[in-house]
Amino acid sequence: QHAFDMAGALKELTEALGIGFVYKSSYDKANRTSLGATRGAGLEASMPIFDDLRKELGISVLTDVHTAEECAVAARHVDVLQIPAFLCRQTDLLIAAAKTGAVVNVKKGQFLAPWDMPNVVRKITDSGNANVIVTERGASFGYNTLVSDMRALPIMARETGAPIVFDATHSVQSPGGQGGSSGGDRTMVPYLARAAVATGVAGVFIETHDDPDNTTSSDGPNMVRLSDMAGLLEQLMAIDAIVKG
Repeated sequence: QHAFDMAGALKELTEALGIGFVYKSSYDKANRTSLGATRGAGLEASMPIFDDLRKELGISVLTDVHTAEECAVAARHVDVLQIPAFLCRQTDLLIAAAKTGAVVNVKKGQFLAPWDMPNVVRKITDSGNANVIVTERGASFGYNTLVSDMRALPIMARETGAPIVFDATHSVQSPGGQGGSSGGDRTMVPYLARAAVATGVAGVFIETHDDPDNTTSSDGPNMVRLSDMAGLLEQLMAIDAIVKG
């Protein structure tokens, strides 16, 4: 029910603002910091939920895949397959995602330079799928810290030819920074998002929740409160209009 509540609210908001919207949800958070962390409903249980979201709300859905075997299953129920940053060089996973024919969103690994991404993208395009998106989510900067180099966005756009998305919430993450879980600082999201949009990115990835401080989901400290989304999106739209107008 929470997925429907959030997706419905975001659909209403984005339609009112006149912007595109893809809803992202995970069936399995396979890379949680600790073994005891909540992982999700699982592959089989989540697919009917994705079907219902697409049918009843008329929205596009994205989910992340972690093994080659999951790709064909997930692709029947979502519009976009996402390759997690930690797995962006896994050739078998990239090929399997490509061969489904779905749009593939690849998150750049925190350990990669922006000019490393053309090789990643070619693994998908050379497998017969030109529908590739590249998402920037920050670069490792010492222990438990990420930094966002805005130069990476135009560099990847130029070198890959793919639409570039900026992940404004995972970029403020402190990986493993709370010991048994990752920390973060959502107050930094608007600053990075505005800077990224000013470079001319194709889209922005933002995790949001109606009560992020009390969610059992991952990345609560990074999530933008749902009540703050309208104001943030209006700012980003204004910047985007100037840059692309």
